[in-house]
Amino acid sequence: MSDTTFDWAPAQLLIDGQLTPAADGSTYPIHNPATGEQIGEAPDAGQADMEAAIGAARRAFDETDWSTDHDLRMRCLLELYAALVEQGESMRALTTAEVGAPAFLTAGPQYDVPVEGLKWVADMAATYEWETDLGEAAPMGIRTHRTVRKEPVGVVAAITPWNFPNQINLSKIGPALAAGCTVVLKPAPDTPWVACELGRIAAEILPPGVLNVVSTRDVDVAISLTTDPRVDLVSFTGSTETGKRIMSTAASSLKRVFLELGGKSAAIVLDDADLAGAVGTAAFSVCMHAGQGCALTTRLVVPRERYDEAVEIAAATMSSIGVGDPTDPGTICGPVISRVQRDRIVRYLDLAKADGGTFATGGKVAERGGGGWWIEPTVIAGLTNESRVAQEEIFGPVLVVLAHDGDDDAVRIANDSPYGLSGSVDSGDIERARAVARRVRTGTLAVNGGVWFSPDAPFGGYKQSGIGREMGVAGFEEYLETKTIAEGVGS
Repeated sequence: MSDTTFDWAPAQLLIDGQLTPAADGSTYPIHNPATGEQIGEAPDAGQADMEAAIGAARRAFDETDWSTDHDLRMRCLLELYAALVEQGESMRALTTAEVGAPAFLTAGPQYDVPVEGLKWVADMAATYEWETDLGEAAPMGIRTHRTVRKEPVGVVAAITPWNFPNQINLSKIGPALAAGCTVVLKPAPDTPWVACELGRIAAEILPPGVLNVVSTRDVDVAISLTTDPRVDLVSFTGSTETGKRIMSTAASSLKRVFLELGGKSAAIVLDDADLAGAVGTAAFSVCMHAGQGCALTTRLVVPRERYDEAVEIAAATMSSIGVGDPTDPGTICGPVISRVQRDRIVRYLDLAKADGGTFATGGKVAERGGGGWWIEPTVIAGLTNESRVAQEEIFGPVLVVLAHDGDDDAVRIANDSPYGLSGSVDSGDIERARAVARRVRTGTLAVNGGVWFSPDAPFGGYKQSGIGREMGVAGFEEYLETKTIAEGVGS
């Protein structure tokens, strides 16, 4: 494992424009998942810190011109974008060290793409139509001129996970700030440092209270974001079970919720597709970042008559990738985030075996010197879509191969899931692929290798994969309220 030469600033909270430790001085360790070694400490905020952060965000929204001064917001966001570009080398290295993300991904969805997304949303908001003139009408015989205004929703609680922290932090903060909201960001306990570093950079650019960053391991402190009446919207990305709890607790004050939750997406390969290409792509994608992505296609649905061949291709691809040092530019599959997550994946592997599944490759902890938390890329064969490993989100480098008996059956299998986040369809006939894609109930779909991930493309899911959309204009509008103003003509 290579050592970084960066000397990152200690992680601190950002509250009301000030970088600060937790009020009571509490901290907790930050570990490198590739080595298991402690690499830093994060403030372990208490209720007093969260109260201060929410209060600062509320004052910044209610008592300053942040929510109404569009030009100020765009200037600040573009300055923040430029600063994040300038700090890119350090932030990419920190992301690899704290998250275990392979270095090659930091040039894409783990850092560079979300930073570019910040510029995209700033540019989009600069030309956004904040008012729409409905013209004059005479409802109930009264001459009236109507205008529809878009206004910021208010204080936003952004609660983010550990798997793609820069992507998800910025895809919430960027649109919320561009809309005129103020934000309290609560990052995942496993990856607080990249969020605190974002806060450190933002503290030099944003007005006090506009962005607050609060790291904590205390579940009750985090829950207060969902119950506090001063918070107007909760934007959460994470597990479906946690999303359900947030939706329930937020209901006490009827605050709005945005939920981007789990997935068990299907890669459908039709019988006229290039089997080697489609299966190889699916197997490769599940290895990226050790399979720790909610939108990865972790169910591979292939023609029954070519099932054994597909399993063999998937196994060859994943065994050739293996696991490796995430600082190595050639590594695809790094460590999983923690011992807890590794052990959770192992329990699913044991369950697959108990249910009669076989491992075409992998199936156990990867043995590496130097510590850390590793799982071999794994292909599970011999199970049906009713098995738990085909229905539940594992969040590891684990691919379940399922057989279908034609297009209708492939669609049935893809839709036979509590989730509906992503997926793919491959066919030699584009019209056939499109017809299947239209029938799959999921928020994003790749057809014949197309890429949907982009700052201007909405992302989100059907069913238990969530409520609302992130990125694109739709993601920006999650942070807006709609107001209709009617003026009597001649008054």
